[in-house]
Amino acid sequence: MKADLHPEYRYVIFNDLASGEKVLTRTTANSEKTMEWEDGNTYPVIDVEISAASHPFYTGKQRIMDTAGRVERFNARFKGFGGKK
Repeated sequence: MKADLHPEYRYVIFNDLASGEKVLTRTTANSEKTMEWEDGNTYPVIDVEISAASHPFYTGKQRIMDTAGRVERFNARFKGFGGKK
């Protein structure tokens, strides 16, 4: 394997800004911002807007859209469109 070809694989804290949950994992991404973890070591921090901890699909707070009403409105709106004259 060639030397200095692959980026460094390091521990990083991903901070979910929406829920405040933090996850320590490994990645090649880096950040200048750092934070002390529960083990007493300091790691780079990457802030994310949304993660599985705050995403509506994974938290069960997803809204279900009324698709039947939307289809009926579409059909009523385009009734007779493209038909033979």
